[in-house]
Amino acid sequence: MVPLTVWLCSDPHSEEPLPGPSARPTGAKPGAAICVRHRQRIGRELARHLISTCTREGDLVAEGFTTSEATLVAAAELDRRGIALVPHFPLAQHIGTRLRANLDQQQLTRVQMRPVRPDQMAKGLADHLGQISLVIGAPPPYETGGRSPRRIPATGCPACRADLWMLSSEQLGLFLAAAWRVLAPGGVLAVTTTARQQAGRLIDPAPRIIRHAQGLGFRYAQHVIALRVPIEGDELVVQASPTDLAQLRDYRSSALPPTVGVHATVSLFTKPQESASPPGPGSPSGGRAR
Repeated sequence: MVPLTVWLCSDPHSEEPLPGPSARPTGAKPGAAICVRHRQRIGRELARHLISTCTREGDLVAEGFTTSEATLVAAAELDRRGIALVPHFPLAQHIGTRLRANLDQQQLTRVQMRPVRPDQMAKGLADHLGQISLVIGAPPPYETGGRSPRRIPATGCPACRADLWMLSSEQLGLFLAAAWRVLAPGGVLAVTTTARQQAGRLIDPAPRIIRHAQGLGFRYAQHVIALRVPIEGDELVVQASPTDLAQLRDYRSSALPPTVGVHATVSLFTKPQESASPPGPGSPSGGRAR
């Protein structure tokens, strides 16, 4: 049986407005910020748990499917080096501005972004093949069998815009294979997913990802429940957003109730100390993880 653990990852670090217009990236809309859905993919507290548990000072951490500055900030604050893959330039501008607002000059030297899609990670990190201690990824729903976004939300969230732009490019199976190539022997792959309701069914993408990773040679080491909401006594404190309140229905209704993101599933895999090359995309175990 795979060990199960629970991490408390209520993230108090909301994305505060930047000090003034001069701090915003060129062309950014006033008030534009990462939406709650994307901030929760990998929050700063979850990133700190992953980095402090799976790495040591000076180690190198890489992140695919990056949607915020959380992982890079946590890596720099914990004296690790961090590289985030951000192929969408407006999102990279936004993250860069957030990094400069949260880190000092010495910490900034420990982090960087590269304009590479997650499925191209091995090419983008060719100078670090076999050297990375931890790869973190929180694939979006359309990469794990969910619906595709049809339009850009009116909020102007740069991560939402990046999702739509990269829709036809990313392949989760290739990301997992690339993670194998860049990880050092004994390195850790952390994949974060969230179960969701779709067409009246509960969809949990974690089992598919686990099977695919194991087919590449990864060892499934740990199953983590990351609680995203605070705990007071023995109760979970869930605060409904205006969108959630708008979805409230009569208690007599037969329709499914609105969902609230209380936790995420984090699957931790290790690359064995001595391992063969993973199967390629054209082999029975390679290709898209769908």
